[in-house]
Amino acid sequence: MLQENMAEAVTDDVTGEKFIPASQRPDGTWRKARRVKQGYVPQEEVPVYESKGTQWMKSKPTLPPGFHPDPEEQEKPTSEEDKYAGMSKAAKKNAKRKEKKKQQQSDGGVGPITQGVEQVNLSNQSQQAKINNGQSQDSTAEPAKKLKNLKKKLRQIEELQAKIESGEIAKPDKTQLDKIERKSDILKEIRELEKQVGS
Repeated sequence: MLQENMAEAVTDDVTGEKFIPASQRPDGTWRKARRVKQGYVPQEEVPVYESKGTQWMKSKPTLPPGFHPDPEEQEKPTSEEDKYAGMSKAAKKNAKRKEKKKQQQSDGGVGPITQGVEQVNLSNQSQQAKINNGQSQDSTAEPAKKLKNLKKKLRQIEELQAKIESGEIAKPDKTQLDKIERKSDILKEIRELEKQVGS
């Protein structure tokens, strides 16, 4: 609107001169009134320059030479196409997404929630299956490999005990104390596995 006010030249009744009246900028400051010479065309109204090549490309038909489509065969744009006419791909996608969201909200939003619950149930089942597979692999794993892992745990427990006794760790955590308590169980498992590996 401000640009329209700037572009409109007004004639002064007393002097007969044309001028663009003072107008307010968006930041609140004022522009001075400006005199306009005879034949002045405001910048906004100056047509954009087009080269001869551009003009020629615009005048070219879009269809191949000799092709004349039947008016009956031309599809009328559907209402959906009318809605999104003149929009970019991203704008169309966002508009469709908003419509879908509104429809789901008007339906009570039950659909997405039930789908989410089903997905959670499926993911829990798949995780449970993975855990079960891991346990079956552990039971069939070679005793030598299991023995090696248990000896490694035993070394870690002994190192932790040494640090606590030397005072390097003044206040051990609950997890550290639990680890130390499991030492006797790990020793029993090591003895059993050594018997299996030895026989």
